[in-house]
Amino acid sequence: MARILLVDDEPSIVSVLSTLLKAEGHEVVPALGGEKARDILAREEFNLMISDIRMSPVDGMELLRIARKEHPQMAVIMVTAYGSVETAVEAMKQGAFDYVTKPFKVDELLITVQRALEYTNALRENVDLKAQLEARYRFENIIAESPAMRKVCEMIEKVAATDTTVLIQGESGTGKELVAKAIHAYSKRKNKSFVPINCAALPEPLLESELFGHVKGAFTGATSNKQGLFEVASGGTLLLDEIGSMPLSIQGKLLRVLQEKEIRKVGGTEIIPVDVRVLAATNYSLEKLIEQGKFREDLYYRLSVIPIDIKPLRERREDILPLIYHTLRQEVGEGRPLPEIDREAQLILERYSWPGNVRELENAIRHACTFAKGGRITKNDLPAKVVSAVDTGESGTVPVESLDEFRGKSLKAFLRAKEKEYLSQVLEDVGGDKEKAAKALKISLATLYRKLPDPDK
Repeated sequence: MARILLVDDEPSIVSVLSTLLKAEGHEVVPALGGEKARDILAREEFNLMISDIRMSPVDGMELLRIARKEHPQMAVIMVTAYGSVETAVEAMKQGAFDYVTKPFKVDELLITVQRALEYTNALRENVDLKAQLEARYRFENIIAESPAMRKVCEMIEKVAATDTTVLIQGESGTGKELVAKAIHAYSKRKNKSFVPINCAALPEPLLESELFGHVKGAFTGATSNKQGLFEVASGGTLLLDEIGSMPLSIQGKLLRVLQEKEIRKVGGTEIIPVDVRVLAATNYSLEKLIEQGKFREDLYYRLSVIPIDIKPLRERREDILPLIYHTLRQEVGEGRPLPEIDREAQLILERYSWPGNVRELENAIRHACTFAKGGRITKNDLPAKVVSAVDTGESGTVPVESLDEFRGKSLKAFLRAKEKEYLSQVLEDVGGDKEKAAKALKISLATLYRKLPDPDK
């Protein structure tokens, strides 16, 4: 079954064609006139549009131009009662799939519709295949279709061959550990250990012991000597995840290790040389922690010789579809057909803001695979939170309904209105303090006053 937009300014034609196409099992959305069709195209997706050419004030050629720009994968069949070959040829030059003339033969029309839908399906399959192929990137499990992630991969290639410390920054779930593993895997240390430790998961005494080791009798329960992770990772790479949570007392000892390339176990006196490459990761701004006196500035500069910033998924939407297919392949295994994702479900997945980033997307796809039937993922198979957020506009996208007031207005007018909404929200969050608002927005106070609406108007 396909979704078909049927456009004509003659109600009788719309009625007859609707009945005919519905009898073939298609979902038909009728539009009496070009203006109505233009509004529908702005908010809905279709597999095919069948449109009369001669309409006023918005004719079929104008609808064709809109379709080619906004819905490039949708096929368009043009209909004309005048048998104007010149107009029909021009329509095909501008991207129409085919044309029929009134009065048309039923069989001829249905064959043309079938061919157009086969063409549309082939286009969609090509897009899906491209996304699947793009998911097979040269760094294992790192998907890099977006410019931001391609830049990250370029950074990995450049720094992997060195022993320089790297600070990997990004929100939770963006894949910081994957980047660290890629740096190790493409380094000269790849045949040695990669050892990660979450600095936020351990209390201060235990974290110190885990990193540097301890000697027998160093504290209650220390019944034998213990190697620290700096020794375990000898010759390899140590990832200090959530480095911002490391207590200040341990930060000083870590700084010494980075400077002197040696450690001393808890409770011990022996100096032990270490050969370890250190990578650090954080989902919190270390600069802010420095301002708050919670992180040593000298350690920050020692760690961030080369910073790598991973953008959140909402800022690199080109990666969403390849990530979906990558996750699907992991779920179903090699050699087995992937589930099909219907158009509505795909649009929801692409429009959701993914506050939990890649980790949340992977969980959503696993959820969908669990509930999908017949090898097809639909809207009903997606997590309710994701569907609800997109339907209500809470996902960070603009709900379709809220765009109605801007129909026919310029992009500039839309952006100005949204900017005012955002400014008002930020001011409310800081209790109306304009200086704090300007700082939060990273603009000057003068710029903020200029952007605020004049209260006298």
